[in-house]
Amino acid sequence: MASTIDFRTHVDQACRYSEEFVNIYYDTMDKRRRMLTKLYLEKATLVWNGNAVSGPGALGEFFESLPSSEFQVQTLDCQPVHEQATQGQTTLLVVTGGIVKFDGNKQRYFNQNFLLTAQASPTNDQPVWKIASDCFRFQDWAS
Repeated sequence: MASTIDFRTHVDQACRYSEEFVNIYYDTMDKRRRMLTKLYLEKATLVWNGNAVSGPGALGEFFESLPSSEFQVQTLDCQPVHEQATQGQTTLLVVTGGIVKFDGNKQRYFNQNFLLTAQASPTNDQPVWKIASDCFRFQDWAS
C-alpha cells in the first residue's frame, strides 16, 4: 500500500511541476523568446515538425527565426518516467496540445512533448526543470 501512496504523491508532484513549467515555457515563448534557450539543457534536442535542432546556438537562432506567437494550451498531461529508464535521473514526460497563432499566419493546432530532467538548484530545495528533448508538431495539414 505504501508504494501506491508514494507513487500517487510522485504523480501529484509531477503534475504540479509540469503545470508550472508549461506556464513558464509558453509565456517565455510568446513574450521573452530570447530567454527560451535557458530552459534547455546544453545537449537538448528540439524536433520541430520533423526538423531537428540541437545545441544552444542553433536553438537560439531557430527560435529567433519564428514569427511572434500566441500559444493557448488546451491540454496538459504528464507522468514521471521510471528511474530505471533514465539512469536514476528524475525525469518527467509532459505532453501539451492547443492552438497557436504565429504572426501573419492562420491559427493552427499543435502538440508538443517535453522530456524534462531535474537539475539541482543552488538556491533552494526545489529542482530546476530543464528540457532534455522537445518535439513539436502541427496537427493540421498545411494547405
